[in-house]
Amino acid sequence: MPPELWKRVGGSAETSGDFAERPSRRADGPARSDVRTRPRGSAPVRRPFVALTAYGCCTAPGRAHVLAVRVGQGPCGGLNLAAVRVSGVRSGTEGREGVSTVRDTRSGRAAKAKEKAQEEGGGDLPGAWAAYGRLLQHLRKRAGLNQQQLGEAIGYSPEQVASVEQGRRPAKAAFTRAAGRVLEAGALLEVLQDEVDRAKLPRFFRNFALIEAEAVSRFSYDPLLVPGLLQTEAYARAVFAGHCPPLSEDIIDQHAEARLSRQKLLTRVPLAELSFIVSEEALRDPVGDAEVMRAQWQRLLEVGALRNVSVQVMPTGRGFHPGKNGPFVVVESHHHQLLGYFESQGVGCVVTDPAEVSAFSLRYGKLRSQALNVEESARLIERMVGET
Repeated sequence: MPPELWKRVGGSAETSGDFAERPSRRADGPARSDVRTRPRGSAPVRRPFVALTAYGCCTAPGRAHVLAVRVGQGPCGGLNLAAVRVSGVRSGTEGREGVSTVRDTRSGRAAKAKEKAQEEGGGDLPGAWAAYGRLLQHLRKRAGLNQQQLGEAIGYSPEQVASVEQGRRPAKAAFTRAAGRVLEAGALLEVLQDEVDRAKLPRFFRNFALIEAEAVSRFSYDPLLVPGLLQTEAYARAVFAGHCPPLSEDIIDQHAEARLSRQKLLTRVPLAELSFIVSEEALRDPVGDAEVMRAQWQRLLEVGALRNVSVQVMPTGRGFHPGKNGPFVVVESHHHQLLGYFESQGVGCVVTDPAEVSAFSLRYGKLRSQALNVEESARLIERMVGET
């Protein structure tokens, strides 16, 4: 197997019984081993891991899930994947082209259970919250304040300050600004706020949120709901309140805050080119009461007036079009790499294969031509506001 196909991770690991190779059999000959095996009872053989770094699988800055795969040359030049395991390692490969995401089934189930436990108030909490809390505690002690004194100075209870310091609750932006001012911390706390906010997002979406935050351009089609980047707080809360199974009030608060924080992309400098196509059904289908929907339509008009944003409506009665296959996003990363994204039922997928991303772009171009143009779309939304 050509060595240039693989990137080696520094160091090596001992193989275990779970990683023992099995002999393969040629159709025309006796069984043979495609990779060297060790005799039973002998010392473990040390072999370097071969790694595929998964773009978008990082769970914290500088961390990534790595699939450690020991591969043997199989019959007819094929590859035998002897085993897969997932480990966390430092990675500087985010943004490289041609890497894909693979998930081990057992690890996927464990991650899902861990996420569920976290959303129900247990399980491990995000590392960004713990890091922020330790920094806050250090700054508070440096200033000679106890938790009660800091709470009184910034308008929060001692219990709230303690929860943030212990990493049990995320800090809001207002908390960060006030604490930074009182503790004379400058921007030390503010530099962590984006990571704190991102950790409030549903786990499956955090990987894409990292890409989205630095995108040069972002184009999306949404047939079911108003896209998150355009949602009002009331609309977002109504969406999360309808989650099945039900979310706790704390989780609803966190997800809504994180969704609104993502909207900084609309006015970020340098400006990103943003295009949204939303189905008319998504605009008319009530989420919340009439006041929530009216405010949401007005929000669409406000955002659509920004010079880097276009909002188009796909009217009913257009017949079949490429958007009938479901929602999707096409983004250009800050490395000028085109990526695709889609999600369904709490599962998100970042698409890196150039051919597949090209198909996404082609479909989006057709949708833009079939939707109402920007001016027609604005007039339709204005009529909807006038009808309520």
